[in-house]
Amino acid sequence: MPPSRDAIGSSTRPLWPETHSTRTLGCTFLKGSIMSNKLYVGNLSYSVRDDDLQQHFSAFGQVQSAKVMMERDTGRSKGFGFVEMASPAEAEAAIQGLHGKNMAGRDLTVNIARPMEARPPRSGGFGGGGGGGYNGGGRRSSY
Repeated sequence: MPPSRDAIGSSTRPLWPETHSTRTLGCTFLKGSIMSNKLYVGNLSYSVRDDDLQQHFSAFGQVQSAKVMMERDTGRSKGFGFVEMASPAEAEAAIQGLHGKNMAGRDLTVNIARPMEARPPRSGGFGGGGGGGYNGGGRRSSY
């Protein structure tokens, strides 16, 4: 049970940390942060391209950029992309209007884009271990 106001004192500071989140217009804001205009768009059909995203989102405001992420090796869509709207209000309108709506046979996931999480560095190309051949494929010590 949280302490009573008397036990805390008559301080006017809030009883939650500064990063306490609140819900407004169906979106979660962190106290002290500004809502972004960059959107993550997930569950895209593999046939959707940049121009399709641009056209779909333009109904909710000016689209600054629209990018479907593609596989480097195959050139095939990864099934998600990013859209940048001109303002946070337009981004919120796009979320409200398109999240869960069908586009090219799939129901979209539309959220505020988060910064990419740091990943550990990938090990380079040809390192690692011997495998294969007799005795693990290592060097022969004598002939």
